[in-house]
Amino acid sequence: MSQTKKGIQIAIDRGGTFCDVIAKIPGQPDYVFKLLSVDPQNYKDAPVEGIRRVLEKATNEKIPKGKKLSLELIQSIRMGTTVATNALLERKGAKVLLVTTKGFKDVLLIGNQTRPHIFDLTAKKLGHLYYQVLEIDERVTIAGFSEGGGENLKVDVESDSELRESVTGDIVRVIKEPDYTKVTADLQEIYRQGEIKTIALSLLHAYAYPQHEAKVAEIAKKIGFEVSVSHELQPMLGFVNRTSSTVADAYLSPVINEYVRNFGAGFEGGLDAFGNKLLFMQSNGGLCPWYKFTGLKAILSGPAGGMVGFGVTCYDDISKKATIGFDAGGTSTDVSRYAGNLEHIYETVVSEINLQTPQLDISTVAAGGGSMLFWKNGMFVTGPESAGSDPGPACYRKGGPLTVTDANLFLNRLLPDFFPNIFGPTQDQPLDYELTAEKFRALTDEINKDKAEEGIILTPEEVASGFLKVAIESMARPIRNLTEAKGFETASHNLASFGGSGGQFAVSLAKNLGISHVAIHKYSSLLSAHGIQLADIVIEKQSPASFTYSSENFAAIDNKIKYLITSAQKDCEEQNLLGFKTRLEILLNMRYVGSDTHLLIPVTKGEYDADKKFITRHKNEFGFNLDRKVLVDDVQVLLHVESDDKEKYNPYQEFAKLENKNSYLAPSKIQKNIYFETEGWLESSVYFLPDLQKGSVIKGPSIIIDNTQTILVEPRSKAAILTDHILIEVEQEKKPELSRTTIDPIQLSVFGHRFMSVAEQMGRTLQQTAISTNIKERLDFSCAIFDSNGDLIANAPHIPIHLGSMSYAVKAQIELWKGKLQHGDVLVSNHPKAGGSHLPDITVITPVLDESNNPLFWTASRGHHADIGSIAAGSMPPNSKTIYDEGAAIITHKLCDKGVFDEEGVIKILVEEPAKYPGGSGTRTLSDNISDLKAQVAANYKGITLLNRMVDEFTFEVIDLYMKGIQSTAEVSVRSLLKLAYKKFGGNKLKGVDYLDDGTAIALTVDIDPETGSALFDFSESGDEVYGNLNAPRAILYSAVLYVLRCLISTDIPLNNGCLRPIEFSTREGSIVNPSYDAAVVGGNVETTQRIVDVMLKTFQAAAGSQGTCNNFTFGTNDSTKGISFGYYETICGGSGAGPTWDGQSVVQCHTTNTRMTDTELFEKRYPVLVHEYSVRQNSGGSGFHKGGDGVVRDIEFLYPLEVSCLMERRSLAPYGLLGGGEGARGINYWYQKLDDGGYRKKSLGGKCTVKVGTGDRIVIKTPGGGGFGESLSGELNFPVESSHPSVLTGSVGVRAITQQTN
Repeated sequence: MSQTKKGIQIAIDRGGTFCDVIAKIPGQPDYVFKLLSVDPQNYKDAPVEGIRRVLEKATNEKIPKGKKLSLELIQSIRMGTTVATNALLERKGAKVLLVTTKGFKDVLLIGNQTRPHIFDLTAKKLGHLYYQVLEIDERVTIAGFSEGGGENLKVDVESDSELRESVTGDIVRVIKEPDYTKVTADLQEIYRQGEIKTIALSLLHAYAYPQHEAKVAEIAKKIGFEVSVSHELQPMLGFVNRTSSTVADAYLSPVINEYVRNFGAGFEGGLDAFGNKLLFMQSNGGLCPWYKFTGLKAILSGPAGGMVGFGVTCYDDISKKATIGFDAGGTSTDVSRYAGNLEHIYETVVSEINLQTPQLDISTVAAGGGSMLFWKNGMFVTGPESAGSDPGPACYRKGGPLTVTDANLFLNRLLPDFFPNIFGPTQDQPLDYELTAEKFRALTDEINKDKAEEGIILTPEEVASGFLKVAIESMARPIRNLTEAKGFETASHNLASFGGSGGQFAVSLAKNLGISHVAIHKYSSLLSAHGIQLADIVIEKQSPASFTYSSENFAAIDNKIKYLITSAQKDCEEQNLLGFKTRLEILLNMRYVGSDTHLLIPVTKGEYDADKKFITRHKNEFGFNLDRKVLVDDVQVLLHVESDDKEKYNPYQEFAKLENKNSYLAPSKIQKNIYFETEGWLESSVYFLPDLQKGSVIKGPSIIIDNTQTILVEPRSKAAILTDHILIEVEQEKKPELSRTTIDPIQLSVFGHRFMSVAEQMGRTLQQTAISTNIKERLDFSCAIFDSNGDLIANAPHIPIHLGSMSYAVKAQIELWKGKLQHGDVLVSNHPKAGGSHLPDITVITPVLDESNNPLFWTASRGHHADIGSIAAGSMPPNSKTIYDEGAAIITHKLCDKGVFDEEGVIKILVEEPAKYPGGSGTRTLSDNISDLKAQVAANYKGITLLNRMVDEFTFEVIDLYMKGIQSTAEVSVRSLLKLAYKKFGGNKLKGVDYLDDGTAIALTVDIDPETGSALFDFSESGDEVYGNLNAPRAILYSAVLYVLRCLISTDIPLNNGCLRPIEFSTREGSIVNPSYDAAVVGGNVETTQRIVDVMLKTFQAAAGSQGTCNNFTFGTNDSTKGISFGYYETICGGSGAGPTWDGQSVVQCHTTNTRMTDTELFEKRYPVLVHEYSVRQNSGGSGFHKGGDGVVRDIEFLYPLEVSCLMERRSLAPYGLLGGGEGARGINYWYQKLDDGGYRKKSLGGKCTVKVGTGDRIVIKTPGGGGFGESLSGELNFPVESSHPSVLTGSVGVRAITQQTN
């Protein structure tokens, strides 16, 4: 072998279908190729086979397959792999033993207690990966607490032998040391059994006090276990996420290790011969050596390469204009943003597993070439279901459905003549154009039949083009959320397109987003491999902290930075990288006291201005700052060993210098007719990329083809062939004028996406800008848009009970303020007689006015405030008798007058007024109230901005028309459902009744008109208004009915006022569902609504009773002697009811609530509490053919005298079973009063009480189980159950899509 050929650099992206290889061979052009990732008949391992081919190319010598390869000529092998991702998706990881703190064995079963899909009656939760659990009897907690003045109570570490200093700077209390002898014996027995060899070790507060974890890990390793240790993997506060991530690492690392070993076996000397030549791409966008590559680092390995690739190759580093990455594949699309630096997030969900680890912010959308096409409820729908690769699209000749790929084929945007003949059962046939055309003709006939009465007749081409338009909108929506929710105009970006399908959609997507330039790199179909080739080696070190950013803590922060830099440099030396160019990045993870919004702030060693940087960035991103201290939660150091192979060409600058931009290449000899939405069929040139000369400019319409992709250049756009890129200049054509009188079914689907996007971005703004735990972390809020009449148009799926009632709040304000509002005015209300639910849910309402101050639309946001006054801390008094006992009651108030926030008025309403009533108090959290109200104003303003932008684009008349149309679509769906119910019950009236714990009946009779699908929902036989707080205002009744109707509909329909148009309500004045003006209602919103839902499901025989309560639990104090004042509120999960085809889900939030539980570590850090147990209440679900879900046990000790309230149902009457199923267990609440001798006095509390707990007292809550379901219904008697899953799967946008429903 020639010495001159040494120095070969190989980059490999091993994807699910193809393995992409790019090799730099000295003295030769880049060697670029693809091979199948799995092809057992030809090779054992695709990357090894790829390297064999590279070595053959380099040496010009044949190397037999299977021969061990020499590393002599190879300088580096860089690899990204989907091995970990595939193992996660297919659940083919190792059997894992979860070792955790006693009382928390079910930490991942419970998770954050929410259900990801709020309208799915099965209530399926996110998954977990462990096989067995071992609890260790040990306990550590944070000494002291940080909320409501608790941070001012100094803790002296010398005062108590249980107190220790932690690595964060917090003082911890070591309540119980582990019995290491017992731990050893337990682990030895499990190891002896031989089934489990891998441990995930996660103990409470180990991020701050890792000593217990470290010792247990040492014991386990000596026994022979592979161990993933939580404080080593992710030293951050957050027990649930850290545990889930640790389990994922333990589950996947053996798979990664085995893969790396097998890969190494293909080389002379095996793995040991590689040294530091073999590097793997991590989820954070940096490379690491093979021996530091673990399961948790590997999950987003492939997509990370793509983001690095477009960031380096397609970002304009001269103008600094940010770039959106668009990686379109068959089943999904990855979107991301690059503005000169890789943007990271810490939390995502992959394959139903919650992961917390540094990763690039890449949002995966369930929209791609394989997305299936549906005509549903008068709307064009694309995905999220995908045809996959088998059977694949209809044109693949395997019996597949119509997909987006078929639409492209039918319109000649894909050309079968230039595809290989690899389709059909024998894999030797071309794409089937005729079958696709036949299916589109049939679908067009179905659509035209449905729309015949409206006089709408579409051609098959218009239908296919319409589906493409909707698909583009579904791809554009997460991009808008990704950019605009962070405060950036989407149109002020460039678009980088890559992936196999990107070129087919790129120009259409750019037009939709208002983007003027699309960059497509020459390696765009292998850009992940190219990005891996260009990536830096990154050594990442992290240490938790708990410091106020102030001069007295600068030395401690500096010491942490110094320690981390030394540790990173040591790793650098071990990897033989000291001679390379390095770059140091120091980051402080900072937040305001009491806030959970973290910002990573870059700092320079020796400079102390991080707080100023934090405040400036917080203002820029969220629009406000707080008069609070700034905290440092952790310190991070990233040592970048920089790649010396960066791109030399800037496509935008190269294009700007082209002298012949308007001199177009002559039309190609190959011409094809391509269909475009506004022009119809146009003759278009077809060019082959390898034949095009640098500097050529191609005029659209045309197609550019190479071996791996098809690039569509649309009319009025032009593509320049540059050194390393194709750059497409997109002309933003004037949008065609839409009819102001006739609804286009294609545009109806597009507007449906746009309306939802507005509500989603409002929610994102509110979450980011709010202060309170309730809104920011538990996400107990909703945002919505309404038409000029106050009818609900779009409500991102937040809290179910808010869904129907907010419209009535808006309509009440319309009546009160008709003709009196001006620009900048904002209203606030919470009274049940003005459309409110209960008083803590405060609604902020903003009109969108025209120049004459006439309302065009309305935006509104409703948030649960932790305290608004009342006779009990937390404003959820269990013993309230009138509404005046429950805090501030606001019929209406002008919160902002011409843009000026009325803080004095807020103080009067929230502090002074509630304190006037006997036993009452003003709000205990005024600062949070004011901050959250301002956040709600900001969220509404975001909605106004986006709606005004739509008006500018389409006109008010068009927007108004489609707002009416979207409601009509929902109405049709509900009428169809009710007609089905009429048949199910043989034309009989439907009847159902259930009872509250005090015996009050909730009774329903449903009388359906089979011709129209209208129905009378008669609640008039329900019991009388109660002398308590379980009264449910009519707005709440409407919300519960709307929620159940949506659950019973099997398809994903727009949720708006149209759903209630077929329904007539009958209630009796003075009844529990139509109470008097001043009736107490705080429990009606959270408890009676649960019973209304259960009664409806019982009436329709759809599901057994769920736990039937929110288990409202509040505590707080207003101790002026010590300056301690706070209120806390949580709802607690239980068992859901079983149904005809499913078992009930255990430990889940049911029906009208879906709020998160505060993480135990954060809970104990903020409040004076100690959680002894949080676990599944075994065997509390009802028996039956399908078993009801189990409730939960929550055991809390109080470390400070507090007032505690319980407001809970199902303590005397059990959740019902259905059709022979057994009842779920009733809930139980106990109060353990601490005695002087250390013992306890046990008392049963019942469901509704307020008590004064002392230090050391404990409250134990055992929540109800769900009812069982006896025998499955059959045939058409079943209501079809179909989950309404979000179409965004990962990344910050995906997390948002999930948290909108897991709130």
